[in-house]
Amino acid sequence: METNSARTPITLTDRLRAWFKWVIDPLGKFFLSIGMTPNMMTGLGMLGNFVGAYFLSQGKMVIGGWIVLVMTPIDGLDGTMARLRGDPSDFGAFVDSVSDRYAELAILGGLMYHFAGQGNALGSVLAFAAAAGSVLVSYVRARAESLSYEAKVGILTRAERYLVLAPLLVFNKPMIALWILAILANFTALQRIWFVRKQAHAQMK
Repeated sequence: METNSARTPITLTDRLRAWFKWVIDPLGKFFLSIGMTPNMMTGLGMLGNFVGAYFLSQGKMVIGGWIVLVMTPIDGLDGTMARLRGDPSDFGAFVDSVSDRYAELAILGGLMYHFAGQGNALGSVLAFAAAAGSVLVSYVRARAESLSYEAKVGILTRAERYLVLAPLLVFNKPMIALWILAILANFTALQRIWFVRKQAHAQMK
């Protein structure tokens, strides 16, 4: 089955990795030099985001936001470290993706818990919609790639979601962040579904 990988747009995540390679690579080398491994960095990033999620669940948006903001680049170093060490693996990439989903769901779950406790039904619904959208964005891509389609497209991939979420939490604007995520994450899932549909129809011609 042929794919449209050659025509797949470059995502913001890809661009960020290229733009900040001059920072990311030295950081990766530093952590490797002090004995950290890619898997340890994955665990550290996930643990840090869980801590941030706890503060968010307690309504401490600024503290939780700063933790999420700091943990985001740390969580992204594991792949760089594996590449620099010369032993990237499919299983490592798999674990990294799964840990990313756990971290993101923990953050959104913390927000949903907080708003539920405050009796803010809208906030709880938005947090749930944002979580559903973020999972669907990843699921659609994973399912598409399992069928040899490309689905690495969309307006709000993981990097964009964190660039929206973390700064707005730091500025104590969680509702604005959730509105954006709830709408655009689900829109991104629909974009990917449409992108796969076009590939499937092109193959039938």
